[in-house]
Amino acid sequence: MSTAIFHIILVLGTFVGMEAVAWMAHKFLMHGLLWHLHEDHHRKNPTSFFEKNDYFFVIFAAPGIICLATGLYTSATFLLYVGIGITLYGAAYFMVHDIFIHQRFKWLRNIDNSYFRAIRRAHKMHHKHLGKEDGECFGMLLVPRRYFTDAQKNKQANA
Repeated sequence: MSTAIFHIILVLGTFVGMEAVAWMAHKFLMHGLLWHLHEDHHRKNPTSFFEKNDYFFVIFAAPGIICLATGLYTSATFLLYVGIGITLYGAAYFMVHDIFIHQRFKWLRNIDNSYFRAIRRAHKMHHKHLGKEDGECFGMLLVPRRYFTDAQKNKQANA
């Protein structure tokens, strides 16, 4: 296998693996030990653009930055590609979660396709739970099939 193909597989594999990392971190850290940072995300604070939940951007960016720097400045160059995968997942997460779902910036408002409707529906169901227990849909890019059906029903009802 060529080095370039290995690096591409490493970036894509890391990106895909980050969905599992995000799911576990969301379920067990954000809705567990670090709930005090995530709670305001479930109880919107209209007085500020920022939330304590935004600290997670820094917390979750750190491993990517460490991998990028280590991969660039040591002989462990494979970590550069792991860092790229982590960083690309972080960018996708930001675009989907903060821009598309929560509309923190008024971009991507008119996207209307079944995948994005399902993501939005699953996230809405996650936020219906105001406490840290009884949550559902902790992932971001992979959602259960039933949310595709729910989103389609909602679209037809609103048509």
